Amino acid sequence: MIDNVARSNRLRPELLHAIVRAESSYDPRARSRTGAMGLMQLMPATAKRYGVSDRWNPKANLNGGARYLKDLLSMFQNDLKLALAAYNAGENAVKKYGNKVPPFPETQQYVTRVLAFYQKNRKSANIPASR
Repeated sequence: MIDNVARSNRLRPELLHAIVRAESSYDPRARSRTGAMGLMQLMPATAKRYGVSDRWNPKANLNGGARYLKDLLSMFQNDLKLALAAYNAGENAVKKYGNKVPPFPETQQYVTRVLAFYQKNRKSANIPASR
């Protein structure tokens, strides 16, 4: 399902898997202390923005999260680090800090962790680092 959602949103499946792993460890019933829910840990406002009425529905959650990530990549000129930081801390936090990864330890660790998962996934799929 993750691979299909990634491809339908023109994202690399290895990237979506990295985010799902970091966000929920593939648990569709994951819930954060801040109210984020599901595989991609959608907050209520993000779910509403992307038309996700049931954040517990894995496919709807993945589609909403993938569309949000796609918009963040567009917003930050395909800068993956900034898009990931915005996914974690919100796009306004990234903008507030001059389009840089905000100085929040959680966000900095999140970006590092997702990029490491992504690199590992790409290596496992035999995708050259330059792609």
